[in-house]
Amino acid sequence: MNTHVLALQLMAFQGCLGAFDTLYHHELTEALPGRASARLELSIHAVRALMYSAMFIGLSCWRFNGLWAVLLLVVFAVEIVLTLWDFVVEDKTRLLPATERVTHTVLAMNGGAFIALLALNAGEALALPTALVWEPHGALSIFLFVCGLGVGLSGIRDAFAARALARQAAQARAPVLRFGDAECAVLVTGATGFIGQKLVRALLADGHRVTLLTRQPRAAAWMFDARVECIADMGALPPARRIDVVVNLAGARILGWRWSEARRAALRASRIGTTRKVVAWIAAAHHKPALMLSASAIGYYGIQAQGIDTVLTERDGPQPMFMSDLCREWEEAAYAAAAHGVRVACMRFGLVLGTQGALPMMLLPVKLGMGGPLGGGRQWLSWIHVDDLIAGMAHLWTTGEGGAWNFTAPEVLSQADFNKVAARVLKRPYWLPTPGWPMRLALGEQADLLLEGQRVAPARLQASGFAFRHPALAGALANLL
Repeated sequence: MNTHVLALQLMAFQGCLGAFDTLYHHELTEALPGRASARLELSIHAVRALMYSAMFIGLSCWRFNGLWAVLLLVVFAVEIVLTLWDFVVEDKTRLLPATERVTHTVLAMNGGAFIALLALNAGEALALPTALVWEPHGALSIFLFVCGLGVGLSGIRDAFAARALARQAAQARAPVLRFGDAECAVLVTGATGFIGQKLVRALLADGHRVTLLTRQPRAAAWMFDARVECIADMGALPPARRIDVVVNLAGARILGWRWSEARRAALRASRIGTTRKVVAWIAAAHHKPALMLSASAIGYYGIQAQGIDTVLTERDGPQPMFMSDLCREWEEAAYAAAAHGVRVACMRFGLVLGTQGALPMMLLPVKLGMGGPLGGGRQWLSWIHVDDLIAGMAHLWTTGEGGAWNFTAPEVLSQADFNKVAARVLKRPYWLPTPGWPMRLALGEQADLLLEGQRVAPARLQASGFAFRHPALAGALANLL
């Protein structure tokens, strides 16, 4: 058996498994590049990935003899240390999902195997004159070379993400948001989502006591360093427990699989069903909360076909379509708490811009230099910076008013203008139009979320004196990017 070739084959498997881990876990499910607590983990990943890149490319077609073999052994030793350090950092900063933990275990075992095989051949290589000897292995060498390029790009991506998170951490040293003048006991649903994480950290920084309703209590407790109480269902919260404010953010991601009957039922259950359970607990509670802030969306207003420029405010009504029905029923479920003396404010979110959420995927074509209008580009896009969204919640805390509130920035742009501004901020070209019909074919009615829009104004927020930190898109993107 040629142990050197076997080691290269194990390296090829490592490349495939590593690509899956990076794309599925680090980028999609865990979204590490947008997670503030992942800065050190990303830095370690960047160094390891660049080392792996050099190793894959180098070993794809060359034998390392003499002092080159010594250098290779040193790289192996450093890689092992970085892997162990990475394990420690991961366990301190987040609770890994089961699939990622299994993947990392297999990666470690496979990596140890090919490193051991290459190290076995090091004795013979050390005795030879120092040289890089050309020794290609056909398709295997080509695949390893491609893997090397891919993991190198991943390392560069992680390095830039770590640097961006460091800059954001420096910018985040702003005055603590004040959610009222007194310490409150706050129940938050949907706390592990993009918006929920920001809110919970802001509440903790302001000295409030926070209880989370979550499907994964252990992961949520880990996420917030055990500074919160976590419950899996409302039945675990005794009626005698005092809750002063409820913030209801629960809801499955709206963009995803086509809206089949099963998918629509799941979306309703995650929003309307959860809200009804919270209101049922309020009905039985000995001490009623003073305030309930409940999420909704500007999908309440349905869609505006391209070319319609009417400005929508909180006075406008819904349309007979699934998006509107979902938001309307969601809000009706929340308003039921008013019968128990609770002030209910429904927050109709526009597109929320942040380092997590939809923005990173939206900007990917722009970052690749392929930004342009989508489906004509004239559809309105109402957005809000996540910091303004959290500040808006703090504002509603003290306004004394309930009802519906539009959470959108004062500046509303067409999709084409949105991408033009993003291209300018990112210093990329704006040129490539994307037709809408493939998206319509793939997503059905759901494509309306991207191909149609709403021109929504935050009329009540502005009338109540709320000051936006990021009223214009250029400044909002510059802050985030």
